[in-house]
Amino acid sequence: MEPSLLAALRADPELQRAAAEALARDGDRAPLALRKAGVTPDLAAAALTLADLRRHAAAKFGARAERLYFTRAGLEQATRWVVAERRAARFARHATTVTDLCCGLGTEALAFAEAGMAVKAVDMSEETAEYAKANAEAAGVRVEIEVGDALETPIADSAFADPARRSGSTRNFNPADYSPPLDRVLDHMASTRFAALKLGPGISHDWIPEGAEAEWVSVDRDVVEACLWLGEAAEVPRRASLCKAGEWHELTGSGEEKARVGAVAAYLYEPDGAVIRAGLVAELAETLEAHTANETIAYLYSDRLVETPFARAWKVEEVWPLHPKKLKALLAERGIGRLTIKQRGTGIDPAALRKQLKLKGPNEATLVATRVGTDHVAILCREVSAASL
Repeated sequence: MEPSLLAALRADPELQRAAAEALARDGDRAPLALRKAGVTPDLAAAALTLADLRRHAAAKFGARAERLYFTRAGLEQATRWVVAERRAARFARHATTVTDLCCGLGTEALAFAEAGMAVKAVDMSEETAEYAKANAEAAGVRVEIEVGDALETPIADSAFADPARRSGSTRNFNPADYSPPLDRVLDHMASTRFAALKLGPGISHDWIPEGAEAEWVSVDRDVVEACLWLGEAAEVPRRASLCKAGEWHELTGSGEEKARVGAVAAYLYEPDGAVIRAGLVAELAETLEAHTANETIAYLYSDRLVETPFARAWKVEEVWPLHPKKLKALLAERGIGRLTIKQRGTGIDPAALRKQLKLKGPNEATLVATRVGTDHVAILCREVSAASL
């Protein structure tokens, strides 16, 4: 969006409201409704784009999305508010000022400011910096925003960085292709007393610096990010942080332990993705008195059903060889027509297997394709919770 259009929207809250109402009421005909009201085509398009982005942003920002300003790329990379708020609280317990490098739309800076910190935010893009200024004004907080190079920006007491992981429409999975590159950001932060660096959740453990804390974060079972904590901010080697229904749960450990290996038991547990990515399956297994059936596969088994926020549980009903023809007959005998298929370690395509099974019947179940030792097996089970017993 051109700076002049952003400025025009900031100066006209009534147009913003009209665009949101027109989009909700008229859908594809909303541009015509605004133009009939005398809005120029360019401004109408900008207002409707903002309204659409705010509608999508509600999943990350809740009601506050209605007053913030977004670009499509910026919204995609923006941190969910519940995560940004929690991170800012951790910063505020240890520092009073923070430099937000690569600030983007400035939403993380808002969380720092609302936590009571003095915030300096920097971005290379003059256009993006204008969005950050608009958001600080809309949120009613003070943030010092500058256009500049993150790698040339002096850091005072603490720092946060979220390097861009997109080049145009292409997502960059190699940290060397981030903007700025991950290794250069780490070098710039090396002497910072308290620092954190947000990354994509698929980051390889090979990129974790010695002495850093690596945290993986999930929100309602969706792994949304990884975060490296550096300097005095590093408290433990690995952390899995889960937000479920607005409540936070943490599991910590070395990330190097291995769970013991045993047979399939009465209950199967599937750890949350943040636990798996953090390498904390063994730590979780200990709390559940559980074990794996194959040391390379993250399913856990136990004869005890334990309520835990860190995993989902299934009651094991049958264990069969993973032979599609035999499975088809066995499932037909049980009248199972609705089947959730999960797999780890077998290489099967659940969609292709479903076609082979030709399911019919009124009953519902879950089928887990996995390995027990070297054997490929299919585990028929149903999801349970300790609270339901």
